[in-house]
Amino acid sequence: MSGCLGGKVVAITGAGRGIGRELALHCAAEGAAVIVNDPGVAQAGDGGDAAPAETTANDIIAAGGKAAANFGNVADPAQAASIVEDAVQRFGRIDAVVNNAGILRDTIWHKMSYEDWKSVIEVNLTGVFNVSKAATPYFREQQSGSFIHFTSTSGLIGNIGQANYSAAKLGVVALSQSIALDMARVGVRSNCIAPFAWSRMTSSIPATTPAEQERIARLQSMSADRIAPLVSYLASDLSRDVTNQIFSVRKNEIMLFSKPRPIRSMAKLEGWTPQAIADELIPAFRPAFARADEVSAHVFPYDPI
Repeated sequence: MSGCLGGKVVAITGAGRGIGRELALHCAAEGAAVIVNDPGVAQAGDGGDAAPAETTANDIIAAGGKAAANFGNVADPAQAASIVEDAVQRFGRIDAVVNNAGILRDTIWHKMSYEDWKSVIEVNLTGVFNVSKAATPYFREQQSGSFIHFTSTSGLIGNIGQANYSAAKLGVVALSQSIALDMARVGVRSNCIAPFAWSRMTSSIPATTPAEQERIARLQSMSADRIAPLVSYLASDLSRDVTNQIFSVRKNEIMLFSKPRPIRSMAKLEGWTPQAIADELIPAFRPAFARADEVSAHVFPYDPI
């Protein structure tokens, strides 16, 4: 196997199934040695099973590639560090970290428990911190490396019943930005990808209304393997000058997301009062207001390309 990742070592979390598995297979096909991390938990983070990580690693090896399974839980700092340590011990180095692992505990906001909040934040946000932190000393020493973090339009745009997941995924964007700024001086990159793909994670989306059923049909047409080429690119030297960006993949379409920036401004030299804000500021700002009930389906109402 040879390609843009020849000689590279890539660690991918949540790589036993779904999107992560496709990323691992593609990176291996491009020449990378891959640490396939997956504790094999259920969608809500319960249980554990070695089979998903072992199956993906064995499939890569059977195809002539290099891979090793790791079963660490990214929410635990020591287990997260074992992912990076396995890469260095087995393959001699670490060149890219793909933070893909995630769990869901969807529930409407007023019914969300502290445990629902805490568990999702620990895996989806703190897990990104843990694995990235473990790889940072190696990246600094070799003055190269790529962090690829999976965010979501649930965080970038919003979604119903996912306050925990949305908060975690938007937090990932802020974390990636900080890493990119802090690590630029040593040649280390950090970028985000918001994927559109049918997977175990998206299969939990309710489909009771015609609009929801239409949304599910769109998702089912978007296979996880379409996301993998962008990951391989960002992990390779081809992207050596690309950092601090937010990409999205929707079937054959790759998008670049903007970051929050001021879009309207109004000054009042004598200062503002609540009534002046109501009478002058809000009418001027209202045409630029974001839609109050906006979710991804409103931003992407067209069929995948």
